[in-house]
Amino acid sequence: MSNTVEFDTLHAAVRQIATTVAAVHARDVDAKARFPVETIAALKEAKVLSAPVPREFGGAGLGMKQLGLLCATISGACGSSGMVLAMHFIQVVCITRHHGDSALFKRYMAEIVETQPVLASITSEVGTFGDTRSSICAVQREGDKFVLNKQATTGSYCAHADAILVTCRRDESAPKNDQALVMVRKTDGKLTQTTTWDTMGMRGTCSPGFDLQSSGDVGQILPVPFADISAMTMVPYSHILWAALWWGIANDAFSKAAAYVRGEARKNPGVTPPTAQQLAKLSVDLQAMKNNWQSVATEFDELTAAGKEEDLLGMSWGLKMVNLKIGASDAAPQIVHKALQIVGILGYKNDGPFSLGRHYRDVLSASLMISNERIASKGASMLLVLKDE
Repeated sequence: MSNTVEFDTLHAAVRQIATTVAAVHARDVDAKARFPVETIAALKEAKVLSAPVPREFGGAGLGMKQLGLLCATISGACGSSGMVLAMHFIQVVCITRHHGDSALFKRYMAEIVETQPVLASITSEVGTFGDTRSSICAVQREGDKFVLNKQATTGSYCAHADAILVTCRRDESAPKNDQALVMVRKTDGKLTQTTTWDTMGMRGTCSPGFDLQSSGDVGQILPVPFADISAMTMVPYSHILWAALWWGIANDAFSKAAAYVRGEARKNPGVTPPTAQQLAKLSVDLQAMKNNWQSVATEFDELTAAGKEEDLLGMSWGLKMVNLKIGASDAAPQIVHKALQIVGILGYKNDGPFSLGRHYRDVLSASLMISNERIASKGASMLLVLKDE
């Protein structure tokens, strides 16, 4: 049975939350670099946080494109809220797609539906220089318990999360790239903040550095190697959902520019404002960005529905992820910039209905979240050996 009804219900709820909650608090979230507690509380109340959980465990079982639309919708009102939602979804699907028939994680999926916990991640580490596919720390197994301590350069909204998925070496004898993913509940560990989070944009994501000390049930170690989790789930969900939310921010910037142009047109009936042509050209860029992420999301959904997930491990798909990430993270700031040129000084001011400062600062983070230079280097290596298809 289709999950269209579930999606329509959740999407309508997210649109309402975007308008009545996220947009209302976005300026304060940005100004104070605080967590968007009101928006996340509303998403919990609407049961949005369990949207990716399979229907057999009580969730809506939404696919990639549907999740992307939810993230894009909330991001148009508050980029930080959209990023938190996207990153939460990414952690949830790491569990739903790689639980390995674990009884513990099956129970936890039902718990996600019932209690709507916020899931965060720690993939960075002091000494790995941003390489998420290598770890210095290792998980230690002591009977039915694990011990895991990690120094993270960035901990995505970890102080506000109910559980954190943490990367580490599989054991103390494993090489840096032989990793595991461990779920650390809030009650399992202690977080000590080590840096601040006073950033240009995405200020409400509250992602400073942390020292983590934790111990918990050994069953909370996901049974699938992180190499497979990364390639088949974390990378595609990250790049596609991020592209969707960046488009959501760009789309809202376009909407503000369109409203401004319509206002100018009303002042002189029958006369097309000069900015209308700029807006028409900008709509081309926006449509291309939307078509890019949605086509890749649709392909992902089709591959997984057809049981062809091995294709996600191929070099061709890997290059597609590289191209999507770089393309979307380059396009979003350009669209917001062009929208600002259309609106002019009213978009430059922070206190008006056409303000675009927060949009601009938020999308500038796109090329830095996993550096485009690092990703382009991987893409270049792939192109050297990938044959034309």
